[in-house]
Amino acid sequence: MSKLKLGIACSAESRNLYLGKEDLARLAKIADVVIEEYDVPSDWVNIPVDPKVEAKFAQFAKDLEVLIVFHGGPRVTKPIFDAAKKLKFVGELEGDRFAGRIDVQAAKEAGVVVVDTTHSSSWPVSEWALALALMGLREHARFRDIIAGKAMSHHDYRTKPPARELTGKSVGMIGFGHIGWRLREFLVPFRNEILAYDPYAPRELADALDINFASLEKVMTCDVVICLAPDTAKTRDMIGDKELALLTPGAVFVNVSRGGCVNVPALIAKAEKNDAWFGLDAHNPEPIAVDSPLRQMRNVFLSPHIGGMTVEAQPRFFTLMVEELERWHAGAEPRAQITDRVIAGRSGK
Repeated sequence: MSKLKLGIACSAESRNLYLGKEDLARLAKIADVVIEEYDVPSDWVNIPVDPKVEAKFAQFAKDLEVLIVFHGGPRVTKPIFDAAKKLKFVGELEGDRFAGRIDVQAAKEAGVVVVDTTHSSSWPVSEWALALALMGLREHARFRDIIAGKAMSHHDYRTKPPARELTGKSVGMIGFGHIGWRLREFLVPFRNEILAYDPYAPRELADALDINFASLEKVMTCDVVICLAPDTAKTRDMIGDKELALLTPGAVFVNVSRGGCVNVPALIAKAEKNDAWFGLDAHNPEPIAVDSPLRQMRNVFLSPHIGGMTVEAQPRFFTLMVEELERWHAGAEPRAQITDRVIAGRSGK
């Protein structure tokens, strides 16, 4: 089997951070690899197109069969596909889950497979979601008392324990993609009833993974509710006064996805009632406003959107892409393809 002609486009900094030597060695067994460095600024989704850079990029891609892009690399536009007639596979390592650096429609028209391995961060995000849920059930306000220097003893809580267990509780997930699948694995020992709201997830997953799909309203009534939804036109402010009012007394609400999914005034108003617990890693705006009332509330635990940022996750983006290429080169379909269903979830249509 002949080797693939494969090109990687990224910044010098990203090259050093993401492309591990072992993975490059694995890739070299099936491909002749060429790396070209660029410095295209972006905010993950909006990647500007400079005609001069595009022309240079087209020249780089014209003889490639596989093209991998990530931070610093140019956007793979229709002119690139037009120039690269041999191209069969385009991948993005970290595209905010939706291949933001690739014109997916142009790729489809050119018959090119698109793969996005952004789900490397699903591992740590799901771990942090579990941690925030556990802290909420343990009524995490005690840490504020310790920091404030208050005298505390476990005897103070013997007659009225402030903590509850996750075992046997109902868990609702808003969004059921890679993070949800991983989180569901972690929850198996806790024997939870799992309900998920996701209009785009294949319904066959319910039977395969032993969960149930339900309306957003039903999911909001679970003991623990975890927001895992992407930021789309349909999900912005999806969780407002009406939805938050459905939280049961003492419920835990966790958001590790996007701050825009939750209406901030409604969130503050609900938290002020002090009848639920909140673990918030995603905020709107980000970073969370310095004067936000949420910073001072005893029933709110905050982290600065770091759920997906771990030592292990960063190189794994490329590891997953190498695995996808090995799979595809051997004749199997990549697992993280950007399909019509994925595009629907991204656009909210």
